[in-house]
Amino acid sequence: MDKTPSDINTVIFDLGGVLIDWNPEYVFLKEFRGNREKMNWFLNEICAWEWNVNQDAGYPLAKATEERVAMFPEYEDLIRMYYGRWEEMLGYTHEDTLHILESLVNNDNYRVLALTNWSGETFPKALEKFDWLQWFEGILVSGNEGMRKPHREIYELMLHRYGINPAQAVFIDDSIKNVKGCEEVGITGIHFTNAERLQASLSELGLKF
Repeated sequence: MDKTPSDINTVIFDLGGVLIDWNPEYVFLKEFRGNREKMNWFLNEICAWEWNVNQDAGYPLAKATEERVAMFPEYEDLIRMYYGRWEEMLGYTHEDTLHILESLVNNDNYRVLALTNWSGETFPKALEKFDWLQWFEGILVSGNEGMRKPHREIYELMLHRYGINPAQAVFIDDSIKNVKGCEEVGITGIHFTNAERLQASLSELGLKF
């Protein structure tokens, strides 16, 4: 964070983990009757994170589901729940981070946008649930673009689409890999851990709330 206070005029937020809670546990812990060990095994080996992120890059949910069922037919019912009951995994707003977002949106000195790894098929449900998503000047959804963080191309697309000077932008994400990805194209990155530290980091860059 070596930029002067006058440099930053654009703030880009990640959504999941920063502003929105999303957790497959809300569905699967009940299905596994509270057995967290079995649930974690299923989410690490069957409906694994590496599988889910493919859909964040635009892979069709129905096709991904059928392929996974073919691989693990004994878990068919549980596999179909992953996207069939996806809305139940969509939790709450992180209100403390939302207060920071609102303060920045209400300051005419800043542009405020979002860049999220999210399936284009499920993101409309988030738009319906969280009215405050309308506050952003723009939201780039990975699943609509056929690319995802932390790959360089999605950050370059973000910069080009919204006419952002990377030297005047800061990006906030709860994934350190995604933060490093933005830094490779010249954007200042903040690794999100909690709202208090986020506000302190933004203040160090000279942003006003």
